[in-house]
Order: sequence, then structure tokens, then C-alpha cells
Amino acid sequence: MSVNSSGVLLFRFRNGELQVMLVHPGGPFWEKKDEGAWSIPKGLIEEHEDSLDAARRELKEETGFEVSGKFIDLGKIKQPSKKIIHAWAFEKDLDETRIVSNRFALEWPKNSGMIKEYPEVNKAGWFNIDNAKKKLHKGQVGFIDRLMENINYAPNKQTIDMR
Repeated sequence: MSVNSSGVLLFRFRNGELQVMLVHPGGPFWEKKDEGAWSIPKGLIEEHEDSLDAARRELKEETGFEVSGKFIDLGKIKQPSKKIIHAWAFEKDLDETRIVSNRFALEWPKNSGMIKEYPEVNKAGWFNIDNAKKKLHKGQVGFIDRLMENINYAPNKQTIDMR
């Protein structure tokens, strides 16, 4: 059985350029990783939970931000790990420096018996499309392409068409 998760790809426009907000995972394993380590805010869909509700809950848990309004369904992408991620896009210009993430406990260093707490997300950032595709975990890059298609955005195009 596949594991299913859901998340929100926030986007905004700056000087006509599309940007997306990504989050960097907290904890010692990810501390020195950058390219290919970032993600959309996402997490597991709980039993009997709607995918969009899960995505909104995960956004709040990982960033502290709550959003409501019209979401763009970006569909599902199966990851190399067999996990299935469902993503929703939402246009909102948020201050990435104000994120507040939930925390998790981890034994670190491994087999040390010492339990430490880490934020699930240690930072967020806005990236243009080219940089976002470098930063984002490779299994999630397709969501950026789907967003661009859904809003009819081409990098050299200054206007959008919200279908």
C-alpha cells in the first residue's frame, strides 16, 4: 500500500516573475544539504482526511501560516519511494522569515541515548522557477511545471491567465 501525503505550493509574482515558496527540512540529516533537499510544505494524509484539508493542515504545522480561498489542484505525483504526493497551489505573498514550525524528537547522535528536538522545517524561501527546480526534491519538480501550465505562465510572458 502506498503512503499518501499532501501539500501546498505557494506562489506569487514579483516584477512579473513567478516565484514559489519552498521549505527546508530541519534536523541534523538535512543541515548541510541544499540543492535537491527543499520541499513544498507537505505531510501524511490522515485516515478519513480530505487531501486539501491535509495540505492546509500541513502548511500550518510546518510554517504557521493558514490560507483559505481558491486552490489549484496540481494532481498527484508518485515518488521513487512509491509515496504519492498530492499538491495544491495557492497564490499568497507571505513573509518567509516569519515561519513557525512544529517540532519533532530524535535521538542524536544515533545510538547516543540523547534525545533532541528539532523543527520540522528550519527555513523557507521564495525562489524563481529555475532556482526552485534546483532546490526542490527531484520528485516534486513536476508540480512547478503543472503550476505553470495551470496559470498559463511562460517565463518570458508578463501576463497570466487564471483559468
